Amino acid sequence: MHVKDLSFESIEVVRDEQELRGLVGTPGDIAVAKQISTLDGYCRTFIAHSPYVLLGTSDRSGRCDVSPKGDAPGFVSVLDDTHLLIPDRPGNRRLDGMRNLLSNAHVGLLFLIPTRQETLRVNGRACIIRDGSVLQRCTVQGKRPLLGVLVEVEEVFMHCGKASWRSQLWEPLQWPDVTAMPSPGCMLYEHAKPAGMDATTMDERFAADKERLY
Repeated sequence: MHVKDLSFESIEVVRDEQELRGLVGTPGDIAVAKQISTLDGYCRTFIAHSPYVLLGTSDRSGRCDVSPKGDAPGFVSVLDDTHLLIPDRPGNRRLDGMRNLLSNAHVGLLFLIPTRQETLRVNGRACIIRDGSVLQRCTVQGKRPLLGVLVEVEEVFMHCGKASWRSQLWEPLQWPDVTAMPSPGCMLYEHAKPAGMDATTMDERFAADKERLY
């Protein structure tokens, strides 16, 4: 079959969980038992060392978005056993994830720590807050975020490191050579075609973003 002829109707697609389980099997006892509903000391330590988290959301219709959030390790605040606070730092103001939260509160988080193969997964419900007394704890360089994402935790569990090992994510000697890749400015220019700009000025704009972090 030619790639251009691919469609959900023309290839073998798994249609239900029974078929899926028949192919893959069921999780072991530990994989089931590791899921907890609160942030214990181990989870808090992991989050305190994480400088990067992926925030997954979807709107009411199921249209999905994953947004990266990053800052100094521990930038996500653990407020209590079941609540996390993610500060909203300056970005491009598309607000894809936040707009999703206005119609569907369900979220999935994936916390990463450089060199640590395992990740921490957190699922729950979230809302957008603007409460200055709460957001004050997220102040950096004298700047308090205007908004934050408050997550009510429902499920927490550590995810094994197989994906990290397979990808050799934290092995610099195995990282791909990106010197031949088009620059980010080139890619954005070709996609957005902004008037009065070229790939070089787009790259300069990316570089200037480092001075507008807070």
